[in-house]
Amino acid sequence: MKLLVVVLCYKVPDLTIDCLRSLGPEIARVPGARVAVCENGTGPEAAETLRRAIAENGWESWVDLTVLEVNQGFCGGNNAAIRPALASADRPEYVLLLNADTIVREDSVKALVDFMDAHPRAGIAGSQLLSPEGEIQASPFRTFGIGTELDRGLRLGLLTGLLGGRLKVDHSKPGRYDWVSGASMILRSSTLDEIGVLDDGLYTYFDDVDMGLRARRAGWEVWYVPASKVVHLEGRSTGVFGAAPTRPKRRPAYWFQARRRFFLKNHGAAYAALADAAFLAGYASWRLRRRLQAKPDPDPDRFLADSFRHSVFRTGFAVREVENPALAPRPAEPAGRG
Repeated sequence: MKLLVVVLCYKVPDLTIDCLRSLGPEIARVPGARVAVCENGTGPEAAETLRRAIAENGWESWVDLTVLEVNQGFCGGNNAAIRPALASADRPEYVLLLNADTIVREDSVKALVDFMDAHPRAGIAGSQLLSPEGEIQASPFRTFGIGTELDRGLRLGLLTGLLGGRLKVDHSKPGRYDWVSGASMILRSSTLDEIGVLDDGLYTYFDDVDMGLRARRAGWEVWYVPASKVVHLEGRSTGVFGAAPTRPKRRPAYWFQARRRFFLKNHGAAYAALADAAFLAGYASWRLRRRLQAKPDPDPDRFLADSFRHSVFRTGFAVREVENPALAPRPAEPAGRG
């Protein structure tokens, strides 16, 4: 197999079907390409919706559906398709992770495959992500570090270049960067053989920056390929990010836990503590400055308190897996219900 495209669906079967519809012509342009859709614990109704759409549109020849009973997060859900594929007799040369809330433009998949074929040291490459209006979204990126965490908290544009928070990107040509968005990210199978698949312990966030760091540490290159253009309905699949007319919703605990795990497992306790201290000090300063300047509040509810509550100063330095909210115990039902 040349390429396996993995599309993960959680609570968005309609968006997944739209994504598959855009993929149809693109799969035909890459001989030996298939799509693996993983329904990630939404429930029987979503799985049946996907089965029916695949059958009614005649997609059975290039789409396989896997159904998980419990949501395994972005990492576990994608790995449920990646691991069997890598272990199969017809293992793919490349694996493309594609968000369900995306629409691929013409030749976008082929552009990624052609680029990887022409650059044998490229272990990972990412598409140019566009809003529905055609505006370029953030990607690629510089890896997270103490300087970028201080910059993320302070939000002083004059210091951004000094602290390493701003990354100049030429969107007209390919370039090497630290990491690319997992919304449309192609991985070389031989790279996965060396560095492993996605970290299940991260659950849903920081998986793409983690993969970029692991690949670069192993000597592989991470590239941005603007010839591959993908429309990304940012935040539709998780509800955490994306444009909204009101203040962003409170950031879930698993986001903070994934950030903490990323720093601890990749950089160690001392570095994680410095990164936490840098962000907390910078962000507290920004919150005070925002109040004094009477600026609107653009941040998620209770973000400073949650950042401290999930920091290594409150939770310790053990490298833990992110708690899967789908497995969290539910409160007992009041008597007389059910």
